[in-house]
Order: sequence, then C-alpha cells, then structure tokens
Amino acid sequence: MSEVPSLIDTHAHIDGKEFDGDFSDMLARAAAAGVSRIIAVGGDIESSRKTVQLARSYDNIHCAVGIHPHDAIRVSDKCFDLIGQMASEAPRCVAIGEIGLDFFRDRSPRDIQERVFRRFLILAAELNLPVIIHDRDAHDRILSILREERSRGIRGVLHCFSGDLEMARECIGLGFFVSIPGTVTYPSNQKLRDVVGGVSSDFILLETDCPYLSPVPHRGKRNEPSYLRLVAEKVAELKGLSLEDIARITTLNAERLFGIGRQEQSGAIAYRIRDSLYLNITNRCSNRCSFCAKFSDFFVKGHFLKLDHEPSFAEVMAAVGDTSGYDEIVFCGYGEPLLRLELVREVAAALKARGCRIRVNTDGLANLVHGRNILPELAGIVDALSVSLNAADAATYVDLCRPPFGESGFSAVCDFLREARKHVPLVVASAVTVPGLDIEPVMKLAEALGVVFRKREYADVG
Repeated sequence: MSEVPSLIDTHAHIDGKEFDGDFSDMLARAAAAGVSRIIAVGGDIESSRKTVQLARSYDNIHCAVGIHPHDAIRVSDKCFDLIGQMASEAPRCVAIGEIGLDFFRDRSPRDIQERVFRRFLILAAELNLPVIIHDRDAHDRILSILREERSRGIRGVLHCFSGDLEMARECIGLGFFVSIPGTVTYPSNQKLRDVVGGVSSDFILLETDCPYLSPVPHRGKRNEPSYLRLVAEKVAELKGLSLEDIARITTLNAERLFGIGRQEQSGAIAYRIRDSLYLNITNRCSNRCSFCAKFSDFFVKGHFLKLDHEPSFAEVMAAVGDTSGYDEIVFCGYGEPLLRLELVREVAAALKARGCRIRVNTDGLANLVHGRNILPELAGIVDALSVSLNAADAATYVDLCRPPFGESGFSAVCDFLREARKHVPLVVASAVTVPGLDIEPVMKLAEALGVVFRKREYADVG
C-alpha cells in the first residue's frame, strides 16, 4: 500500500470477543493502512465500560458510551446516570452513542425506543457532546425527533447511513454528518453511492462498524479497522478526488465533530486537491455571493484558507516549491485572485517558464475593478480562465452574486467572457447549482458567448 494521510475509523466495535485473539495485530494492521485513530463505540453498559478501558489503555483509541435501541426496554434511570458518569469522567470520551431507533428487529417497543433516544439526546446536550445515532428502518421518526430537539443544539452523526440522498441533505441541514461504512462497496448499494456523490465531502465521515459489514473483497468475513482504507478509496472514486484528499477531509471532519486532535492552523498559500496545486493569494472579493461558503467556514477540502496577510511573490513561490507532480497550477483560493493582478502576472510568468499549465478562477469583474482591459496582460502566461457567470440575466446575477457594480456587473462579466477568447486558449463559464436556479439558460448564454460551460455543485467547494 502507498502512504496516505491518517484516517479515523469513527465507529468500531473492538471491545468484543471477535478481537480477543489478535487485538495487537489488528491495531498494527490498522496503523499500516493509515488508520491512526479509532473511536470504540459502546452499545450497552458493559461494552461502554470496555470502550472506556480501551481509551485508558491506548493513546490512539477514543471512546463513545451509550445503549443500543435493541436494549431500550432495559434502560433505567440508573443506566442514564452510569452513561453520564462515564461520559463525564472517562479519558477521551468523545460522544454519546450508539443510541437511536431500530424498527427492523423491534427488540424493544418503539415507544420505549423513542423515549430512551430522547433522554440520551438531552444528556448529550447537557454534556455538550455529539451523538452517534443508529437508524434502521426508522428514518422518518429519527428526522422528526431531531427536528423537534433541534433547539437544544444537538450535533452528531448518522452512523452507517442507510437513508437516501434527500434524507442525507436534511440531516446535514440539521447539523449532522453522515457516516459511510463498507456497504458503499456492495454492488447492490447504489443508493448509498448516490448519497456519497450528492452531498458535500465536508459532511462525510468514514467507519467500519467492525466486526460487521466488511467491504468488498472481504465481505462475509470479520471486519476490522484496517479495511477503512477500502471505504476511503471507494468514496474518493465516487467524489472524483484522490485518496489523500478524502483522508484529509474526513479526518478533519471527525476532528471537528468529536473535538479530537484539532490544532490551530495558519492559512495555506498553496494547497493540493487531486493533481492540481491551488494558490490562495487573497481573501478579498469583489462580490459577496449568497452561496459562498467563506461566510461560514474557511476550510476547503480539508485546507484552512484564512490568510493572516496577503503573501508576497517570494512567499508564494516558496509555498509552491517543486511543481513536477501537478497537472496545473490554479489561482483560486478563498478570494478573487485578479484583485492582485500584478502578483498573478509575476507568479504565472515564473511558473510558465517552468513549463506549468496555468489556470485562473475569477469572478470576471477585473476589467471594471482595474478600469482597463486586463486580458491582454494574461496572454501567453495563462492557459485557462474559469469565470463565475452564475446567472442568465442581470437581476438574477445581482441577487446571487451581490456585486458592488449593480446590474452593470453582469454585462461586464459577459463582456469579459467574450474578450477572454481572444487572449486565453481555454475560457470556461461556470454556474453554481444554487437551489431554485435554472441552470439551462445559463448554459445557453455561455454557448452564445462562445465559451465552454461547467456546472459546479452547490455547497461542495473545490
């Protein structure tokens, strides 16, 4: 196996007899596969105590404590007290779980399952811990209860997610993550693959749920944390990202949800996604787009992009380093790069001299900003321009992108696209699939302007 950044198995049942014979070897295999941390999840009082002991014994194991809905009928007030005590006192206890509803086996009456589930949600809110939710054939009731309890600030993850894409999006809207197990590799599970493809990677976690649900090609055998890499590879394939990207993104997601291992970061100047190197040279923008994620978060595909200053030419080139492993260099980041036109020209020329392919992602307002046609200045040093068109008419553009120039901003972007074809080999007009926006007219406008059109998925930046 090639090296990968660390992965986190966010849901593993490694406290049972299934691992008695090779526990140390199992951990070694996990480490060799890049699984650096494991969350051992309890399902009753006994197993919760065992996960606590594992967290005490191993620095790379965290624990979650809870009672599975199968045992809801046996949950007493003392059980809630014990789980609360363990969660409060145990080292590296990161969540209440697993808890939830199971209407498939119905081993406890449904009304009791719901009562116990709500009590655990309240406990988690009181302890300021996330929850790990089991949901089997109980999608509607899970969603209803989460909606009703939303005011408590409950957060967490739907583990071993089995709903459809619509449900996944609602869960994310409620502040939850969806966790992807080995079943994503099963040929018959297209529904889960559609979920992975249709939600932002910023809300995906990875898990094994071992010893259950082994991924292909180990299906039918005991699952273990080392197989998480197979899940990550499948998710990367479905998202059109590299394994490194998915490892970095999902690790950050787990760290942020469970409060483990997060470290303060300085804003990246150069960062890799897939086989492209992106350059983050400013956080300033001309527009204030309604769909821009920057207003809520400065992370993109696991990279922190909030700059503490705008980098100089020397700082950008130092951050770039060796360019031999990239298909292209992209001026993008979390701002409008052409606000720093002189730096773009200087860096692009230097990198072009190395034989690099150069792309600039822009809002298309540079000519208005600089008061001149700047496109001839990009000729010969920029190979591609990706311009955010986003609308087919001025009123919609103003509503979505909020330019400082009013409706004249829209005509300026169209003029920029027409003119760009004379100076840059490849010109692309893009539009974000904002809910309610009809993409078809935007595509037709791009074609009328003589440029390539690309649809960008809403809420999945990068």
